[in-house]
Amino acid sequence: MSDLLDPESAYVYAIPLRTRFRGITVREGVLIEGPLGWGEFCPFPEYDDREAANWLATTVEQVTAGWPEPVRDRIPVNCTVPAVSAERAHAIVAGSGCRTAKVKIADHPDALPEDLDRVAAVRDALGPDGAIRVDANAVWDVETAVRQIERIDRAAGGLEYVEQPCRTIEELAEVRRRVDVRVAADESIRRAEDPLRVAVAGAADVAVLKCTPLGGVRRALRVAEAAGLPCVVSSALETSIGLPAQLALAGALPDLEFACGLGTVRLFDGDLITDSLLPENGSLPVPRTPPQPDPELLHRFRHPDPQRERWWRDRLDRVRRLLD
Repeated sequence: MSDLLDPESAYVYAIPLRTRFRGITVREGVLIEGPLGWGEFCPFPEYDDREAANWLATTVEQVTAGWPEPVRDRIPVNCTVPAVSAERAHAIVAGSGCRTAKVKIADHPDALPEDLDRVAAVRDALGPDGAIRVDANAVWDVETAVRQIERIDRAAGGLEYVEQPCRTIEELAEVRRRVDVRVAADESIRRAEDPLRVAVAGAADVAVLKCTPLGGVRRALRVAEAAGLPCVVSSALETSIGLPAQLALAGALPDLEFACGLGTVRLFDGDLITDSLLPENGSLPVPRTPPQPDPELLHRFRHPDPQRERWWRDRLDRVRRLLD
């Protein structure tokens, strides 16, 4: 394990994003090579070392153990619409080839007018038969959530579901009782002290799973079984090196009722492999083995800031000690 996760031999990347997303404009992370190929360690800054250990466990699984045998070959995916103008949102959806769109909302306290325009534009781009889901990233209290969901649902011409409108399981349960839109749990699962013991069945209609912060494909499959809900697999904003783990999870789930949030490589202004994992006709293939980065792209996107590169190596060193 120590040789595999040697911070000095890891590759630290920085890739610009096309649009500000989750408050960042550049995606940073670390690539690690193992016996089966390459993996990616890219926890967001708000994750402490203990939480980041799950991200590293996913990387180790990818490069040493691989993934369970899939039960399907392709995964239907949604396109992702950041908090952009209505015009830009329309263009993203129209050019995506996807029939489902996930729209970021509640980007700031006075975002509702922009959110209404954005989801209306997405509906126009999708047409009446497309599915729209929105993600509030747990910023609302219950009363605000109830008011906003009702208005956004009308503007969207019907929502498939609203993801994590509030922070706690108790709040989600109350919102679910008071609105006619499905509620999906994301942060309530992946940031729980023990995701295997989170009782979300009374608080949500859908479980959003991200295997990267859950500790790998196999552990995420156990979380899915424990949740007892229809599951949607979503990206943690990985490059095409880390995204295959999410696709492997979606490929291994016994049932998959909804499109998955795995079309996120389109958010990057660059990638680390030549054949980026971009949806074709609204779906992505399930990989069997980890991908190989392109040497030229590794050179192009090597982190340009030595201090920031050192920060990532130090972080990897701290987190790997938690796995020993």
